[in-house]
Amino acid sequence: MGQSLPRLETILEDDHLVAVVKPAGLPTANAPRGEPSVFAMLRDALPEGAFLGVVSRLDAAVSGVLVLAKTRSAAADLSRQFRERQVSKVYDAVVEGRFPAALGTWVDWHDRIDRHEQQRRSSLLPAVRRDGRRGRTADDEDPQGGADDPPGAECHVRARVVRRAGEISLVELEPTTGRRHQLRAQLAGHGCPIVGDRVYGARLPFPTAGRPAIALHARSLGFVHPCSGRPVELRAGWPTAWAARFPSLGPEQTRRRSSGPGTA
Repeated sequence: MGQSLPRLETILEDDHLVAVVKPAGLPTANAPRGEPSVFAMLRDALPEGAFLGVVSRLDAAVSGVLVLAKTRSAAADLSRQFRERQVSKVYDAVVEGRFPAALGTWVDWHDRIDRHEQQRRSSLLPAVRRDGRRGRTADDEDPQGGADDPPGAECHVRARVVRRAGEISLVELEPTTGRRHQLRAQLAGHGCPIVGDRVYGARLPFPTAGRPAIALHARSLGFVHPCSGRPVELRAGWPTAWAARFPSLGPEQTRRRSSGPGTA
């Protein structure tokens, strides 16, 4: 028996773009023949011949905010904003191991990332400072990257632990670069792989509705609307699967519901 088609929650749609909450386990685009993807599902809902452009991607195993363009001009403008790092992104991740900073303390990770075409995972390398020596420094500039990451491309993220529960932690991430598998590789490289991410050394599983998933969620995405020029901020709430799997790590109202009746 085949799997039921996942549901897409629409956050925003107008004549220029459409934004949805991508469920974990669903590819953004380029799925194998006969398999669903966000792109295919949205394209099938549009009139025949209508334009739909992919301007950014989330890994299939990742959930959260995803935006696609409905006109060529919107696609060009949104792609430029991503390319020039004018888009603000916030992710949540549940990780194993010990995050290398105190609760609530922000850290900046400047690393280099490398990936070969046939490899499943990216390799994290030490960053190179301006003086040519290897090492990490918050003063490094993050050069603009093209659509294809060059070997050893620099990647940067700002991160902190929000809550801890036993051997797992909820981490908030604010990346300024968008390298392939960047957050997965950086968290694993700093000793705290994402729950469910066996490719990067995680021990704990995280199955979701029969589809492969990891505990990484694109919580918010901010950009300038390609037509109106107004700022847009899109948000995706705490995933339902996370509320069941990580009841002590969610937002306060989620933790209160999970704990059952209490006293006033």
